[in-house]
Amino acid sequence: MKSKGTVAVGMSGGVDSSVAAALLKKQGYDVIGVFFHFWGEKIDGNVRENICCSLESMQDARRVAQKLNIKFYTINLEVDFKKEIVDKFISEYQSGHTPNPCVDCNRYIKFGQALDKVKALGVDYLATGHYARLEFEKDDKYHLYKGKDEAKDQTYFLHRLTQGQLKHVMFPLAKLKKSKVRKLAAKFGLPTASKRESQEVCFIPSGNMHQFLSRYFTFKTGPIKDLETKKTLGQHSGLQKYTIGQRKGIGLADGPWFVTRLDLASSTLWVTTNEDLLESESLILDSIEWIVDEPRLPINVKCKVRSAQKAFKAVITKNHLNKYIVQFKSPQKSITAGQYAVFWKGKECLGGGVIK
Repeated sequence: MKSKGTVAVGMSGGVDSSVAAALLKKQGYDVIGVFFHFWGEKIDGNVRENICCSLESMQDARRVAQKLNIKFYTINLEVDFKKEIVDKFISEYQSGHTPNPCVDCNRYIKFGQALDKVKALGVDYLATGHYARLEFEKDDKYHLYKGKDEAKDQTYFLHRLTQGQLKHVMFPLAKLKKSKVRKLAAKFGLPTASKRESQEVCFIPSGNMHQFLSRYFTFKTGPIKDLETKKTLGQHSGLQKYTIGQRKGIGLADGPWFVTRLDLASSTLWVTTNEDLLESESLILDSIEWIVDEPRLPINVKCKVRSAQKAFKAVITKNHLNKYIVQFKSPQKSITAGQYAVFWKGKECLGGGVIK
């Protein structure tokens, strides 16, 4: 059978990328497996393995490649990952923001530096195990849609990919549900068929966010104040240990208390027992990265300000300063600077921007 072209599959050692590689080979593509090495933190001379690219993950990916009888390469992206993802992550936290490194990783590393590296190997496409769907439409543009398994939809994390990147990308799991992917992995006899998946930030030890950050900057203490009465209720050990809407770990009696604001200028943690004060009716973005073209505004959309939340109705407009305003149909809680607001029209992901 004549090959349909050469595809590099980013193989993480998980079930999704394993099945993606198996499906593409079955469909007649010339498939090669590529394992990407990201940054691992050095502590006391020892390197802590990154969850996404541990030795175990590489061995699992290699075993899948051997099972499928495809070539297997490893590519080191440690320097780029440290600069574009880790350093930015630390800087954003230090500034009192709550970043989403997975969104940036997809744009700058997996479909940025990694895509450039595999194209140098002479491949036509880079494929991954993401649950999303791409369509090249009559306007000669690539459109990004939710995959069949909406419970696993990953368009939130892919919304910053450019047309130049999407031109060389494939998502083989677009029309599959996770349960079917597991069954196919077993059917193909893949050694990753029953492997569990991780949802953590890949370069941070589980549950040790504050410990990780403390190795890169010093936490500054300050007062905890009631947003309504302005009274000082206690002392916090560092604003970067808190996020907007946080309820646990504040350490105050007569609660529950909720974090409402981080004031870096005065090192003040503002809290409230009035949960209604967490609600907002709109947010401001500096800019929006549109996947295709900017639609005519105002436009009604579905929006998420966190990847795991249920999408809500909103309207996108611009104000007199040419800033994008996202007006909610109903109030939303815990809007957090540094996170991404992402937009959909039906199943199509339009794009998104960083919350200011």
